[in-house]
This record gives sequence, C-alpha cells and structure tokens, in this order.
Amino acid sequence: MTTVRPSEQMRDLGVVQYGAPVLAEAARLFDLPAEKDTAEQTVETLFAAMERIARVHPFAKGMGIAAPQIGIGRAAAVVQPADPAAAAIVLLNPRITARSEEMDEQFEGCLSFFDVRGIVLRPLTITVVTTEPDGTEVTTVYERGLARLIAHEIDHLDGLLYTARMRPGMEPIPVEEYRQTGRAWAYDQ
Repeated sequence: MTTVRPSEQMRDLGVVQYGAPVLAEAARLFDLPAEKDTAEQTVETLFAAMERIARVHPFAKGMGIAAPQIGIGRAAAVVQPADPAAAAIVLLNPRITARSEEMDEQFEGCLSFFDVRGIVLRPLTITVVTTEPDGTEVTTVYERGLARLIAHEIDHLDGLLYTARMRPGMEPIPVEEYRQTGRAWAYDQ
C-alpha cells in the first residue's frame, strides 16, 4: 500500500507546491472596479479550490488560500474562520495598515508545503484595508487566530511563506511530529 504525502494530496487538489516561482512573487493588484469581473472570477476559483480541499482535510483552526497557491498571480485570497458557521472572508488587494505590539507564537501549516508545521511569531491584532469589487476600500480589524490566518494569506500575496517569519534557527517540524491537528489555537485569556 502506498501512502500519499499531505503535500502530494494538496498538489493533486490543485494547490501549487513549494518551489513554484508564483509563490515567491508579489501578486499583481486588481484595478478595481475596472477588473471587477476578473477579481470575481478569481474569488470563485478560490472558493472552488477551498471546497475541494475541505472535503479531504478538516481545518479546526480555519483555513485560507491565496490566488498564487492555485497558480494565479493576483492579489486575492479567501479565509474561512475556524467557526464553520462564520462567513468566509474575501480579501482583494489587502494590505496590513497596523499591527499590535502584542505578539504570540503558534504553529502554522501551509497548503503549499503541507508535510511540515512551523512556529510563527505574529501580532495578535492587525488592521487590514481591502478593496471591494466596486473600488470601495474597507478597513477591518482582526484578532488572534483570525488575524493569524489573514496575515498568513497576505504574506502569500507578498510572495512570502511562513518560514520567512520564523525565528532564526527555527525549522519546521514534520507533520507526523505535530500534535495539534484538529484543535484550535490556544491563547492566554
């Protein structure tokens, strides 16, 4: 019996894997509202990819996917919060405009190299400006696990993987050694 590695499974579901040039390049912004149709098609493609992935892997911490991860070098991402009843968050041309000084470290995984998990230092609160398809800018504040998910996807749009955020000398661990699958991130209250 052959075992399919988690990264191979993601590749088979259409997720671009580590080493692909599109993952290391800054995504091109949408000219909104002029490219409204293109932006909406990209978001639909992201939702379809997210649905395929969610059918084969549970995400207790929520999940996100950025356009470069499906081979589209445009500034779009979709995040599904940990609460399955919560609406998905669409990010078009997102940029972080403020970060809290309060930080924490948690393990993160990435669909583009799903065989490992790494400890990443991130701010507990971020302020993000996105653009609606009609060109309107919207500012939203995200906290804790949702801030982490959003920041991770915005990093993808900037051509960064979470390993770039790990402390010097830290290395990702094999997914087989990771013991927090199926559990939400822990935060001190």
